[in-house]
Amino acid sequence: MTTGEIRLTEDVLLRPMRLTDAAALARAFDRNRAHLAKWDPIRPDDFYTETGQYSRLKKLEADRAEGRIERWTFDRGDGEVYGSLTLSSIELGIFLNARMGYWVDVELVGRGLATAAVNGVCEYAHQRWNLHRIEAGTNVENVASQRVLAKCGFEEIGLSRSHLYVNGRWADSKQFYRILHTDSLKP
Repeated sequence: MTTGEIRLTEDVLLRPMRLTDAAALARAFDRNRAHLAKWDPIRPDDFYTETGQYSRLKKLEADRAEGRIERWTFDRGDGEVYGSLTLSSIELGIFLNARMGYWVDVELVGRGLATAAVNGVCEYAHQRWNLHRIEAGTNVENVASQRVLAKCGFEEIGLSRSHLYVNGRWADSKQFYRILHTDSLKP
């Protein structure tokens, strides 16, 4: 697992996102506009373009080089993007913590890919950075994502009021965490 690639199913691989994914990522976000609208902020038009995604991926590369973020894409080997999973706010030292967010293409929902990806990235984060804890949040109405987190061993922390500005309004979020290991509490 040193490359960061995680085999989810026979036909889907989770692999690190690359600058060359900009066009496919723009198509994926455009294809999933309705599917993601309830959970995402209102996006500017250039978000759905190759240029807009290339700019976002350039920033990702800088943040990745600084060790603050890692982002994967769901890949079926056809050059398209079918969702992503992000570990952000990666903190080493005494905290050994990160935040996780993900989405799966409407075409692949219900196949267990989010569960496999979350579990795979938790294992990878423990092996790669010795992370102790990962946090995740979901919109209170996103029961499917809450089920994924529960299946993956995340425990609910509680409710965060007016947490994110999504779909044109401030929305509450349920917050979760997972302890990855207790074998060594030393960073």
